[in-house]
Amino acid sequence: RPFNPGNFLVHAVSNIICSIVFGDRFDYEDKKFLTLIELLDENNKLQNSIQAQLYNFFPTLMDYLPGPHQKMIKNVEKVDQFTLEIIAEHQKTQDPSCPRDFIDAFLKKMEQEKGNGDSKFTVETLSRTTLDLFLAGTGTTSITLRHGLLILQKYPEI
Repeated sequence: RPFNPGNFLVHAVSNIICSIVFGDRFDYEDKKFLTLIELLDENNKLQNSIQAQLYNFFPTLMDYLPGPHQKMIKNVEKVDQFTLEIIAEHQKTQDPSCPRDFIDAFLKKMEQEKGNGDSKFTVETLSRTTLDLFLAGTGTTSITLRHGLLILQKYPEI
């Protein structure tokens, strides 16, 4: 029977990224995980609006105007809060001699750069980098896998 593997692929790819970045996977039914996926999916859809595209060129002006870009900003803030909570937990439980994941490695580098005033290794940079890895990795990888499955279905002899 036909089925759409889209959600399964997004969840699988997101969980792999979570294991690399956060050092832990989420259960596919975990509310926090599902909320995170929903926020990212909603932002992908909202990015196509003209207001969201104008926000990229005129962010100061668009901050005062209503539209779907406002929802995108709120979603990014929620995802940022999610990552900041995980970062805070990592800071409490970190063992510098044994990094568990990307966040621990970044925190270790932050500690090494502590005296450097020009360092770009900050909690804000860590949060944004984590978000970038999540956004870039989840969408592109799951779509590539979906297209790969479609090609395999179309050309089963291969």
